Amino acid sequence: VQLVESGGGLVQAGGSLRLSCAASGGTFRNYNMGWFRQAPGKEREFVASHRWSGGRTYYADSVKGRFTLSRDNAKNSLYLQMNSLKPEDTAVYYCAADTPPLTILSAQHDASGYDYWGQGTVVTVSS
Repeated sequence: VQLVESGGGLVQAGGSLRLSCAASGGTFRNYNMGWFRQAPGKEREFVASHRWSGGRTYYADSVKGRFTLSRDNAKNSLYLQMNSLKPEDTAVYYCAADTPPLTILSAQHDASGYDYWGQGTVVTVSS
């Protein structure tokens, strides 16, 4: 499984960006998918996830109401629409796949539950 993120960049506070993650090499529709981010000097943290079974989406409290995760199984792609960006959203953003989808719901925010990772895309929000 290969994951490739795109869409990062420099944006002013209050602006928007849309990240994309293109997946290849497997059956994308059967993956649990997640977005994580890592700011300089900080640990990687959960942003959002989507469960293949049931189709529910989950968000970190820090992004709830501002970020929207979506997926297009026909295009093997995952997206993260980020609105009302804040300087504290500055980080490298990674998409990740849990396949086979074995991670239980209560652990989906844990990076160790994901098997494949993209290379990341940099998001910088200026104040």
